Amino acid sequence: MAKKMTIDIYSDVMCPWCIIGYSQLQKGLAELKGEIEAEIRWLPFELNPDMPPEGEESVAHIARKYGRTPEQAKAGRDQMLGMGERAGYSFDYTGEGDPPQSMLRNTFAAHKLLKWTLIEAGAEAQNRLKLALFDAHFQQRRDVSDPDVLVDVAAEQGLDRSAARAAIDDATLGAIVRQEEAQAFDMNISGVPAMIVQGKYIIPGAQEPEVYVNALRRVAMKEAQAA
Repeated sequence: MAKKMTIDIYSDVMCPWCIIGYSQLQKGLAELKGEIEAEIRWLPFELNPDMPPEGEESVAHIARKYGRTPEQAKAGRDQMLGMGERAGYSFDYTGEGDPPQSMLRNTFAAHKLLKWTLIEAGAEAQNRLKLALFDAHFQQRRDVSDPDVLVDVAAEQGLDRSAARAAIDDATLGAIVRQEEAQAFDMNISGVPAMIVQGKYIIPGAQEPEVYVNALRRVAMKEAQAA
């Protein structure tokens, strides 16, 4: 019988390494089929909590935030695109016409919607929404800081439109998100993705599939020894 595990992933919708890490994790889990089954849950982490409503063009943001030249920022982006392709996730624009600018946005409302989805509809529904938000941001260049866009994406995933809108405006959900973000800080998590296996084992960063395979097997062994 497969060992059941929970994997909580601190992540931001704006983070390309998060979808790369998730894609690599899925490859690892496929190798572990019949051995380990994982329930994925997403936790909030804002890369840019002070991002203004209008957002910022991504290459310009990276250059400013990390003190890189535009050329260095573009080279880093090209490397990321290559790793995404190898992981099986395309960052190519899938909309019609010329692609709009790649923008970074404020994601607090998106995190509230994701938390509501987990509470009300469960981990699988939350995972579908998270992946849809990645696609909306990276592939469709939609503004996922816009409540109307968020509600549209939620409805496309079969979630109730009016309830999703209420979740975005819910102050209690906002407090939960802030508390979970504070927990990440308390755990010294300063970058994402950060995967928490069984609530206590941390796998930082986007890793190769075999790293996830080996780490999850070690966790399963430790849990069996402690039983």
